[in-house]
Amino acid sequence: MAREHIILAQNLRLGRLELDIVAQRGPVVCVVEVRTRGRGSFLPALASISPMKRAHLLLAAERLWQDRFAEAKGIERVRIDVAAVYLDGGAPRVEYFAGAVTRAP
Repeated sequence: MAREHIILAQNLRLGRLELDIVAQRGPVVCVVEVRTRGRGSFLPALASISPMKRAHLLLAAERLWQDRFAEAKGIERVRIDVAAVYLDGGAPRVEYFAGAVTRAP
């Protein structure tokens, strides 16, 4: 994640739902789904997010907005990002996909 993010929570439980990281970057709250990929990983990080996981992320982001940020000053929206952490031998690499999970058009 970029240095401009401020971590608000890690492993945040919202009932039966859990968010890996909740961060703020300016007026945007970022829900960050962390996907770790190793040498033997069959699917790329973004492809590993199942339709059910996507639905859970959307539901959790909506609940987070309603419960904590809808009335917060200086917060305009919630966005769902994905951080792909690659552990394939050398130093870990991170790819960050802002806005990777959205509602279907």
